[in-house]
Amino acid sequence: MPELPDLTVYIEALASRIVGRRLERAFILKPFLLRTVEPPIEAVYGRRVDAVRRIGKRIALGLEGDLWLVFHLMIAGRLHWFARGVPLAKRAALARLEFESGTLTLTEAGTKRRASLHLVRGEHALRLQDPGGIEILQSTLAQFAERLRSENHTLKRALTDPKLFSGIGNAYSDEILHAAQLSPVMLTSRIDDVAIARLYQAIGEQMQLWTDRLRRLAGGQFPEKVTAFRADMAVHGRFRLPCPLCGTPVQRIRYADNETNYCARCQTGGRLLADRALSRLLKQDWPKTVEAFDRES
Repeated sequence: MPELPDLTVYIEALASRIVGRRLERAFILKPFLLRTVEPPIEAVYGRRVDAVRRIGKRIALGLEGDLWLVFHLMIAGRLHWFARGVPLAKRAALARLEFESGTLTLTEAGTKRRASLHLVRGEHALRLQDPGGIEILQSTLAQFAERLRSENHTLKRALTDPKLFSGIGNAYSDEILHAAQLSPVMLTSRIDDVAIARLYQAIGEQMQLWTDRLRRLAGGQFPEKVTAFRADMAVHGRFRLPCPLCGTPVQRIRYADNETNYCARCQTGGRLLADRALSRLLKQDWPKTVEAFDRES
């Protein structure tokens, strides 16, 4: 799922291309995508784009008349831009928005149709699209600590809960926790002030680091290489590859459509966290430490 760094680069690219331009037509090519009926989609025709804004992990296009098109890309949704006169790609699109300056399309890989589009009117309706998580980069350490401790979850779950924190998902939470050298399964009720400060600093550093990297990767073009897995990540998606800090093979916990990646030596004191599927299969043969894992690998 595109997270804060990816969405920031998307928004910057969109703003430079469509703010001040008119949305001439909007074609919803797959009916499931549009989750609202009032106002009708035809209400956006001919309206000028006044703003592009991030709402949590959503992208909102503000149109004159206080209308907002709100995209939630979910896991596999992606945006693509085609300048005026450039042929559209043949890949199947869920929606096509035709602006004076070019065409924006939304695609979604796979068959689990999760991406959504809402058309709402007014700031109040727009705020209802916000799950309520705080913007950590605009929050103080005290505000962050209060929100982190407001519910008792694992650090991984807390960071990725959109009702607690805005814009952090599965991929960058792994990078943040590795940078902070904290276990993904540590409970928020047990984290001390020193560790909270370290986590707060890691969030700011990792979000800025990856936003800068993705800007450079896009090179002023519309971002087309939006992915949750990048070769220069420290741990996310790097199972069995060496940790860049200590060289220990990266571990993972798999669940549903997601996985948590971590370094046992840097983050959990050498203890392996149980992978639900594999540890059930191996039972008593499941290695408990990274040293045992190394011997059996």
